[in-house]
Amino acid sequence: MLSTGKLSSYVTLFIVAASLIEAVVLTFRKRCNGQVPFDWSEVWLSLADLAGRKLFALLPVSLATPVFHFAWTHRLFTLTIDNVLLVLLIFVGQEFCYYCYHRASHRMRVFWASHAVHHSPNQLTLSSAYRLGWTSKLAGPVVFFAPLVWLGVRPEIAVAMLSFNLLYQFWLHNTWMPKLGWLEYVFNTPSAHRVHHASNVDYLDANYGGVLIVFDRLFGTYVPEREAEPCRYGLVTPTRSRNPFVVEFEHWTSLARDIAAAPDWWTAVRHVILPPGWRADGAGETTEALRERSLAAAQPESRV
Repeated sequence: MLSTGKLSSYVTLFIVAASLIEAVVLTFRKRCNGQVPFDWSEVWLSLADLAGRKLFALLPVSLATPVFHFAWTHRLFTLTIDNVLLVLLIFVGQEFCYYCYHRASHRMRVFWASHAVHHSPNQLTLSSAYRLGWTSKLAGPVVFFAPLVWLGVRPEIAVAMLSFNLLYQFWLHNTWMPKLGWLEYVFNTPSAHRVHHASNVDYLDANYGGVLIVFDRLFGTYVPEREAEPCRYGLVTPTRSRNPFVVEFEHWTSLARDIAAAPDWWTAVRHVILPPGWRADGAGETTEALRERSLAAAQPESRV
């Protein structure tokens, strides 16, 4: 049998190879159709992100180990995964934890500072899937999955299920696959994930699911892709730098700058825990503020 390390290496090689094949095909397709040229710099930035995360993985620094150890030590039960029903329940529980983590990553700036790297590509391709941010290991999302361990799921099982969740999402990062009929009602699909990566005001903060889309439908965060509004990819304020260090740390830098400039401690705390774009003077660019401005601009001026 393959060791976990070798299996991970083979999976990584497959993912990179598939993304490069897609990039070559899209390059020729866009050239033949006279479309905007394929941006290979986005691929190189994603590869730089992947290489950096592999290097950071060698450092003995992670929140997962102590948090999972504490949760396992104080667990309520010890679950023995010996039947299909229990596997399904754990899978749904893990999916709910992922939904909470992903939603928090968009709605709390301290998590967004790391997650924004994943949304920085200005074109959506398979290579976007593995641009996850060098600081993702240190940003604290593990706390959202600790409840599974506390309930009795072994830490290695929780990590394995999360890895499967992320692996599933690899194929979602493309613009060439159409909607998938009834599957759109249950599963996260390329169409649903295109909306998630779009910076259109109407598409912001939507479709947080990993494998499933049911929690988005349940909690009102599902938004369907519409032909009338093509997706515009990237951040609301696009990242234009081709320097990987800028891409990786620009949002941490801006967060640190806002904390340092805060007039009091409560304003500093709110910069950390409130959504990206929040400003104390009310002139920020949160999703809610952007939608209010968009709605106001769309309203016809009242005539006297």
